[in-house]
Amino acid sequence: MSDAVLTIRTDAPLGHISPRLYGHFAEHLGRCCYDGLWVGPGRSDIEQQNGFRSDVLRALRALPVPLLRWPGGCYADHYHWRDGIGPADQRPIRLGMSCGLQVEDDNSLGTHEFLWFCRAIGAEPYLAGNVGSGSPQELCDWVEYCNTPLGTTLGRLRVANGAPEPFGVRLWGVGNENWGCGGNYDAQSYALEYRRYATMLRHVDAQIELVACGYDDRWNAIFMETLANHLELMDHLSIHHYWTHGGPELSFNEEQYYALLAEAQETERFIQRTAEIIQAASRAAQRPRRIGVALDEWGVWHPEARDWGPGDVPRRTPPTYEQANTLRDALAAAIALEGFHRQCQVLTLANLAQIVNVLQAVVMTDGPRMWLTPTYHAFRLHAPHMGATALQVAVEHSLSLPDGSPAVSATASRSAERLTITLINRHYRHGASVRLHCPVGGEATGQLLSADDPRATNTPEQPEAVAPRALEVHADGAQGWRVELPPHSLATLQIHGAAAR
Repeated sequence: MSDAVLTIRTDAPLGHISPRLYGHFAEHLGRCCYDGLWVGPGRSDIEQQNGFRSDVLRALRALPVPLLRWPGGCYADHYHWRDGIGPADQRPIRLGMSCGLQVEDDNSLGTHEFLWFCRAIGAEPYLAGNVGSGSPQELCDWVEYCNTPLGTTLGRLRVANGAPEPFGVRLWGVGNENWGCGGNYDAQSYALEYRRYATMLRHVDAQIELVACGYDDRWNAIFMETLANHLELMDHLSIHHYWTHGGPELSFNEEQYYALLAEAQETERFIQRTAEIIQAASRAAQRPRRIGVALDEWGVWHPEARDWGPGDVPRRTPPTYEQANTLRDALAAAIALEGFHRQCQVLTLANLAQIVNVLQAVVMTDGPRMWLTPTYHAFRLHAPHMGATALQVAVEHSLSLPDGSPAVSATASRSAERLTITLINRHYRHGASVRLHCPVGGEATGQLLSADDPRATNTPEQPEAVAPRALEVHADGAQGWRVELPPHSLATLQIHGAAAR
């Protein structure tokens, strides 16, 4: 008898899985941008292309990374884009500030460099603008510099700096966490400020998509109500969701293991509540408009990597914002991605925080060494879902977790080439024999991400300790498949063939 029975509803599409739901976030914080992505063209001990680490570039291109947010985060509201253009040796050295960390920033990684990197890895750029210490004119000028085809002074300056064609940046954030580090606004005051910025930005480029800063349910409701007569100025509402109640990064116990997975599960409900607030405001204003939810910072933030919040563990002082990345973290990310698929009609973009070295990074570096984290592999196993059609999955029977919820969950999608199913066995101790009812035939292959211990992690010495391996997929009747999942594991099955179309 199976420990879990799931049915893939190929007749029940949920919507299109936008590649933007698999975005990442690069902030000038700790060793994320400087040393992680960028080492500068003068660095001789590390292979690089145009100043960027070649090993990281190759890893991110293979992931892939369809969307990349920059330069913050809290850093954005101290960033002045003109500091990062022109000859590198003439750029000013500024006080870089984010999350209480102050550093010298020589601005060698600026607009042209970042946009080159996005093209090199195939990512759409998402630029976060400065509201906290900037002005509408400064942000308008950045949009004009990046996007105008005209021979204005800013357009000619871009050409003189080596970009004869407009960059065509579509996504622009109007501030970041303006309820806190971005200016300590209240919701109504920020709504009025946003309205001013967005009006001016639309004059410069009517085709750009604007992301407003959201927060919690109360803030979002007040913000949307205040902006009710100008909803056409907004394309996305940003929310952030970090998981902080899972205990230590490595020495967690079983209860803390489940606590982190539960926080990851709650991410979907936060997306739903935000979408409901947006829809209610749109109805009340009698201005039907699709405004998406932008979860542009999400992931686990372990207590060792911060100087605030829950977690009775020794803190790293000063904080480096770097943390261990275990199989448990990868499972939590996969749980969030399941929810993203179910919410793909209201969630329009998402950005894991952050891409290299900092927080739930997919890549880590140490001098010339680079290695991939378990979270990298979780994203890699989900790559076939990008751009496909999400399908409903019914859990008809499953081994249970301590709280009574199903231990085995899944997400599925269909494209012209294949049917893809990603399964998670969330149980800490028990494996599961899983039967899939799936009305398609063809050739099935599988990959499994697992380890003997959910605390398992990759290191420079053991970079493949947690890495995908082949998983046997067995036919089980005319419309079924069977796989065996170890405890705390993640697997992706792909069914290729005419019947999958």
